[in-house]
Amino acid sequence: MNAPAIEARGLVKVFGDNRAVDGVDLDVATGAIYGVLGPNGAGKTTTIKMLATLLSPDAGSARVLGHDVVREAHTVRSIVGLTGQYASVDDDLSARENLVLFGRLLGLGIRGAKAKADALLEEFALTDAATRPLKKFSGGMRRRLDLAASLIAQPPLIFLDEPTTGLDPRTRLQMWDTIRRLVAEGSTVLLTTQYLDEADQLADRIAVIDRGRVVAEGTADDLKRSVGTQSLHLTVASHGGSHDEPGGPVAVTRAAIRSLTGQEAVLTPVSDGARLTAPLDSAAAVSDLLVRLHTAGVEVRELSLSKPTLDEVFLALTGHGAQDSDEPALQEVHA
Repeated sequence: MNAPAIEARGLVKVFGDNRAVDGVDLDVATGAIYGVLGPNGAGKTTTIKMLATLLSPDAGSARVLGHDVVREAHTVRSIVGLTGQYASVDDDLSARENLVLFGRLLGLGIRGAKAKADALLEEFALTDAATRPLKKFSGGMRRRLDLAASLIAQPPLIFLDEPTTGLDPRTRLQMWDTIRRLVAEGSTVLLTTQYLDEADQLADRIAVIDRGRVVAEGTADDLKRSVGTQSLHLTVASHGGSHDEPGGPVAVTRAAIRSLTGQEAVLTPVSDGARLTAPLDSAAAVSDLLVRLHTAGVEVRELSLSKPTLDEVFLALTGHGAQDSDEPALQEVHA
């Protein structure tokens, strides 16, 4: 059997008083797309930096395609590609010149580098702008060029840090197709993303990281099942009162949901009220909930049941939304 693409055990990274990564374990199968989700400062970017040898772990160990990230850092760098959140392209060169330069640095001959550059320009819809100065590129165009540069060598393991941030919907879908193509052609992809639907669409397995620890791991369906077979969505009126007012309608509703389901509802303020979401194993609890709320004088404006989404799973597991990481952004490594 092939060695796993990534094996990490107890990874720790500390910055002063901040334990940015606090014992992360990861197992990524070769030829898979592995998604990493986490709120601001969760430790996603720091974890990838350690796996890509840009940071040394303070504790724990990791192997990438069978190579130790500390003792064999040079070898690891030669077999991975990394695309961070900010472009590493040269503003003084055109798009084609940038790609040809990267190709030459990676050992391609001049003809091979030009052919690869032209193919990537076409794949990322940049052919018409190939000779345009990068200073005239939009943010989305620069992002597409940055991604193209990271794929010149198509290494066996590719780290993508929020690869579709800043892309328009059409280009984002195109990037999804590119990621699938990379895996079909033999690469393994680990990506962080702020788009939960992206992880749902692409990832074979997903790790949810919060406060430097993996709080859940599995397939998208596994994670959805972990918070119940259904999701309850309930909107109640607060009539101008505070959402955390003791004895108020929101507090009463949260207590009733907790009593009947054993779950803590996630609260989202809405106009003159609050929307509460909670996992639910049995729809039978809904009738009891409505009776309790009616007796308590709580005005229910909307109620619905649905299959849980990854957004709801994430909120239930972490209590946070999935947002851009505020960790130090990754710089590019085109291996």
